Amino acid sequence: MELYRMTAEELSALLEKKELSAAELTKAQFERIHAVEPDVQSYITLTEEEALRRAAEIDRRRSEGEQLSKLAGIPIGIKDNLCTKGVRTTCASKMLGNFEPVYSATAVEKLEDAGLVMTGKLNMDEFAMGSSTENSAFQKTKNPRDLTRVPGGSSGGSAAAVAAGECTFALGSDTGGSIRQPAGFCGVVGFKPTYGTVSRYGLVAFASSLDQIGPLARSVKDAALLCDLITGRDPRDTTSVPGDGSNYYGSLNPEMKGKVLGLPKEFFGEGISDEVKSAVLAAAKVYEGLGATVKEVSVPLIDYSLPTYYILSSAEASSNLARYDGVKYGFRAAEFDGLVDMYNRTRSEGFGSEVKRRIMLGTYVLSSGYYDAYYKRAQKVQRLLRQSFDEVFAGCDALITPTSPTTAFKLGEKLSDSMQMYLTDICTVSINIAGLPAMSLPCGRDKEGLPIGLQLIGNRFCDQTIFDVGAAFEAEFGRLDVAL
Repeated sequence: MELYRMTAEELSALLEKKELSAAELTKAQFERIHAVEPDVQSYITLTEEEALRRAAEIDRRRSEGEQLSKLAGIPIGIKDNLCTKGVRTTCASKMLGNFEPVYSATAVEKLEDAGLVMTGKLNMDEFAMGSSTENSAFQKTKNPRDLTRVPGGSSGGSAAAVAAGECTFALGSDTGGSIRQPAGFCGVVGFKPTYGTVSRYGLVAFASSLDQIGPLARSVKDAALLCDLITGRDPRDTTSVPGDGSNYYGSLNPEMKGKVLGLPKEFFGEGISDEVKSAVLAAAKVYEGLGATVKEVSVPLIDYSLPTYYILSSAEASSNLARYDGVKYGFRAAEFDGLVDMYNRTRSEGFGSEVKRRIMLGTYVLSSGYYDAYYKRAQKVQRLLRQSFDEVFAGCDALITPTSPTTAFKLGEKLSDSMQMYLTDICTVSINIAGLPAMSLPCGRDKEGLPIGLQLIGNRFCDQTIFDVGAAFEAEFGRLDVAL
C-alpha cells in the first residue's frame, strides 16, 4: 500500500519498528503533494525543506534510543489561520499576505514538541468566513472526490489535503461547522472539541466565543490521537478549561450496549436532501444493531440557531478585525490622503467581499439603537439553546444528525447567493453556539458517488463519548479510501 493511503496509526507502527524512517515518509508525502496539488490546490505555503530537516532530526533521535511520542515523524498540514513562527500565516487574505508570526499557536507548539512534521499551511475561506473555501484571496481549493465541486469550508484546504493524501492528518478551526462540514463533503473524519478544551492562543480570531481548533483525519482513531496532543489547559488562553490533556485514543470503547442515541427531529426537516436523510437514518439502524437504543428527540429553538449564529459571529468578527487598519501590521494601501483615508483604503482593498459583509453586519447589530434588538436577543437565544441541549442530554448519550443538508455542491453554485451559502451550515452552527463537542464521519455516498456526512453531537466535556460512538460506527461501515 502507498504510504499516503495509510493512517497515522499504521504509519506510527512502522516508524516505531524502524521499518520506515521519518525521512522516507516525508519524502513520499511531498511526492504525493507535487503529484496532486496542481489539481486540488489545498496548500497556500509548502514547507518542504524544513520538513525534511525535521524528519531527519526525528530519525536521529529515534536511532539514539530517545523515547519519542507515538506520532513523531508523521506529516501534518496546518490551517493557515494558526500562527506558525517564521512561516507565513495569511488567513487566506490579502490583509495578511506577507505576515510571518514571531510565535506559534499553542496547538502548533504541542505538535512540534511531539515531533510531528509540518508539510505546510492549508487554504481556507478568508479569515475563516465561508462554507466553500471559495473566499480565499489566493486560490479555490477543489474537492478531491470531484474536482468540479467545493471541499466545504472554511477548513476546506485541510479536509481536501487529508482526502487527497496530501498529509496524514490536519488541524482546522471550527466556528460554525468549519471542520465538520468540509469533513462531510470530502469524506474524512472531522472533530470539533468542547469549547475551551483546546487552547485558542495563536489562532487568528474570527468569533472568539465560538472558535475551536480540532483535527481532520482519515479515521476516528487518528482524530483521537491528534486530539490527545492538543488538548489541555493553557494559561495564555483565559477561556481554556482546567485539565492536563486527554487520553481519547487509549480510552476508546466502541461498546454500544446501554447507549442511548437521539435523533433530533428538527435536523431532519425541510431542506435536508432525501439521500442524506436516508443515509443518516441507516446509520442509526447500524447503532441499533450494535445494541444502542435510538429514539426521536426534540431540540427547541434550532430554527433560530442560524440567525443567532450570524448575529453573534459577525458582531465578534467586527470587533476582532478592527485591528487590521494599516497601522500596526499587515497590508497597507499604497496611496491615501490622511489617516482616515488610509483606514478606508486599506480595509477596502485588503478585505474580500464576504469579510466586508460580515464586518458591516456585525457593526450594525452592535450599534446604538440595534444592540438590544439584535445582539442582546441573540445572546438570550444562545442561553436558551444551551438549556435545550442540556435537557435532551439528560436522557441521551449522543445525538445523530446529518453534517450538512446536501453533499458537496458545484464550484460557483452558491457564491453569488450568500443566503444559500449560509444555509449549508444549518446542521452545525447550533453546536458552536452551545459549546458542544461534535464529529463528522462518512456514512454513505449519494447517487453521484459523493460522501455523505454523519454528525455525532455530545454533551459538554463528553468528547470521549463521541470518539467511542464514532469508532463503533466506523468499525462497521469502514472508512473511505484516499481520493484521486
